[in-house]
Amino acid sequence: MKDASVIIGLSNPKSPTNIGAVLRAAGCYKADAVIYTGTRYDKAAKFQTDTKKMAQSIPLSGVESMLDNLPQDMKIVCVDFAEGATLLPHFEHPEKAIYIFGPEDGSISQDVADRADHVVYVPTVGCMNLAASVNVVLYDRLAKQENIVQSDEHIRQNRDNKNNLRVSLK
Repeated sequence: MKDASVIIGLSNPKSPTNIGAVLRAAGCYKADAVIYTGTRYDKAAKFQTDTKKMAQSIPLSGVESMLDNLPQDMKIVCVDFAEGATLLPHFEHPEKAIYIFGPEDGSISQDVADRADHVVYVPTVGCMNLAASVNVVLYDRLAKQENIVQSDEHIRQNRDNKNNLRVSLK
């Protein structure tokens, strides 16, 4: 993790479906690793739903603490509905960050939030699920970058093989 720029940290996740979708998001938005704490996912891992096989290229690791062994210049960003948190559209993403998400049925622990450099929330009505939250945060990070690739070649390389849609301007 020493060369990582983006790490997704999941606090005691329980759903293999969400982990599969988180891995897919990590692949789509070029996260370097996904780490998790707790034991619930290990018990459910046999039901893994990583449909794009991202676990083969993005490390997925269980850890005791998400905050141990991080590069010194990596910022800790907690994502949760927390009082006093920054609205995601107003947030400037750090170059190197670990984005920590709480469990599907709880919150990030107070001791982790207390060590965070930033705490942000997605302004929704009600809570999104874990995978949806990861997708939104990583998309927001990408959308705010200055070097976004915009080309038909990029579209052809990255869309599913059954998608051949073209836009015809009239």
